[in-house]
Amino acid sequence: MELLTGYGLDYLFRWGHFLAGITWIGLLYYFNFVQTEYFKEAEPDHRSAAIQKLVPRALWWFRWGAMATFLTGVALLSYRHQAISLDITLGATLGTLMFLNVWLIIWPNQKIVIASATQVAEGGEALPEAGAAAPKAALASRTNTLFSLPMLFFMGSSAHLPHGLIGDASMAALGLSMLIIFALEANAIFGKPGPMASVAGVIHCGLALTIVLYGIVVFLP
Repeated sequence: MELLTGYGLDYLFRWGHFLAGITWIGLLYYFNFVQTEYFKEAEPDHRSAAIQKLVPRALWWFRWGAMATFLTGVALLSYRHQAISLDITLGATLGTLMFLNVWLIIWPNQKIVIASATQVAEGGEALPEAGAAAPKAALASRTNTLFSLPMLFFMGSSAHLPHGLIGDASMAALGLSMLIIFALEANAIFGKPGPMASVAGVIHCGLALTIVLYGIVVFLP
């Protein structure tokens, strides 16, 4: 049976990677483009109920979708280490940072927000740390949305618009791209949303980042 060959197993991991990635990124866009905008307009009671009952369910699928995407991606890279392109290197770096943002920033801070809303609904006081937790989670989520556009672009271009194996690619292009990516990640941890505060802003920033990184890859010798 072809599915049980090395080629078939490669395809199964790819299928799992796509399926998990669609779940993860779909929920990322739901949080940023739908839920966040709804919460800005919702009545306090409706927002509190959603935080207690809807958000935890969505976050479960969100974080485990991220985990499954990451693990299947690692599996795919583990036996393709001799054929890793500049494109897949950039895409995998962005995806890994997004995964870490989910588990180390977004989920821990969202747990505080959920616990605070539950405590208030039960007649208690809001957790004092909830005021700082919500913006931290929001900034990391906006940054993941920013990263998702070039991440998806380079994941696709690795197969359909490749720019050479990593050993043959421009180290200057790789270095400058990584510098930009990690500077934006530092902002996710310590900075402010800036133009990413709005839906239109984060989409425009994501498109701009994609263009900049692609330009570096193509034109930097």
